[in-house]
Amino acid sequence: MGQVVSQSELISHRGEWKRRGQVVVSVCGAFDLLHPGHIRLLEQARGLGDVLVVLIEAGRASPPTLVTPPNERAEILAALAAVDEVTAIDQSSRQGFLARMRPDIVARGAATRASDANRLEDAEIEALGCRVVYIPLEPGYTARNILQRIAELPA
Repeated sequence: MGQVVSQSELISHRGEWKRRGQVVVSVCGAFDLLHPGHIRLLEQARGLGDVLVVLIEAGRASPPTLVTPPNERAEILAALAAVDEVTAIDQSSRQGFLARMRPDIVARGAATRASDANRLEDAEIEALGCRVVYIPLEPGYTARNILQRIAELPA
């Protein structure tokens, strides 16, 4: 079982992992309303290295609100077997945090590959010495689909 840590603790642990020669994989996302697509993404990311760190976005502009508070999302993710450590970050500070943490691999869902902004972000991540790996997403699994199913339930 993983643990929820502060950003400074994570940076400290990263130094220990580096000294041991362990490959550190990082995944970043909202991870609101956890579903099988999230689990499969995290398990595949875990298979890329020795340590899996999840950076949960504490707040996002789009969607404007998330259902589950960041501390609860962090606790849920830390309970998964594939996850070693979880910390919360602001979406606007993700690049700066990655520059400080310098994971060996940044795993991303393949759906994020399409935009020009993400290609630019990938180039910035690779310039830090990190490898970007895209993992195919499981079709049909989204928080939006879960919310739609809830809305369609009889009252």
